[in-house]
Amino acid sequence: MNLLTAAALTAGLLTAPAPALPAPTGPHPVGATALHLVDRSRPDPWVPASGPRQLMVTVWYPALSSKGERFRYVTTAESANILARVPGAADLPPGVLATTRTHARSGAPMVRRPLPLVVLSPGFSFPRATLTSLGEDLASRGYLVAAVEHTYESVGTTFPDGHTTTCVVCERPQTKELGAQVSAGRVKDLTFVIDQLKRRFRVDGVAVAGHSMGGNAAVHTMAARPSIRAAVDFDGTLLPDAPPLNGPVLLMGTVRTDTTWPPVQARPKTWREVTGTDHSSFTDYAILRGQVGLPSQPLDGARAIEITRAYTAWFLDRHLRGRQTPEPEFPEVRSRA
Repeated sequence: MNLLTAAALTAGLLTAPAPALPAPTGPHPVGATALHLVDRSRPDPWVPASGPRQLMVTVWYPALSSKGERFRYVTTAESANILARVPGAADLPPGVLATTRTHARSGAPMVRRPLPLVVLSPGFSFPRATLTSLGEDLASRGYLVAAVEHTYESVGTTFPDGHTTTCVVCERPQTKELGAQVSAGRVKDLTFVIDQLKRRFRVDGVAVAGHSMGGNAAVHTMAARPSIRAAVDFDGTLLPDAPPLNGPVLLMGTVRTDTTWPPVQARPKTWREVTGTDHSSFTDYAILRGQVGLPSQPLDGARAIEITRAYTAWFLDRHLRGRQTPEPEFPEVRSRA
């Protein structure tokens, strides 16, 4: 790219509207807060010298008011770390993702009743913020939602004291053995977070969901914790294998040849493929890529998010709330067995 072209691109990005997530579709205003949780029962598995395992968690919830400042999407440091690993993003302002417009209000008062809890786990190297559009939408529909940042597995995690960790695990050889280790560690992260949230909030039933490695972790966490009532896996290969499940699971992904989904046994198993998607289409990147000038999937990003939200809410409403609503209808979605 020549200097004139690069300068024109940068000028355009600086004057363009800030990236924005789709508005939530439920009836409730949405509040959000960030929690810094420390698991003193175990050292950090990736950097033991850092001490006990520390996790940042974003919590979205149905709120009593829509007043207050919008909850921050990512920090400037996190934005820079994300874009540093995205092909073709070298000419983007490093802090552009930090300007992303969200809809949750920081610290808004929460509704006063027990809420079904959904814990979200992002993909390997993906920050928890990439599941914001899903988290906000579920909260607007009456769910308590918590997205977990798996420290040293994310490209950037900023803690309350201002320091930002990077993806230490990304620098290791990407083997099946490492994948199994990541999976096992995430099960410990998620069960710890569930226990912490049950102590802090009035919880009425728990589900787990995630993208990619986070979807794998959701399935394995439900297998490890029988009290979890449902799991959702967005395009995540199961490592090291598909565990037996006594509860319902939603498998939703690209048109795939993955060999780990057909053996899944659940009660019931719901498998849906979405045409025109790629691996990141089930995250905020579905829409943010196009907004900042990066190549996107064939399916329109807003449509991809609409499908992801609708199917997740339908599935969780059935299995956490007992609502027998009809399955959403989208021509892009087809059933697999």
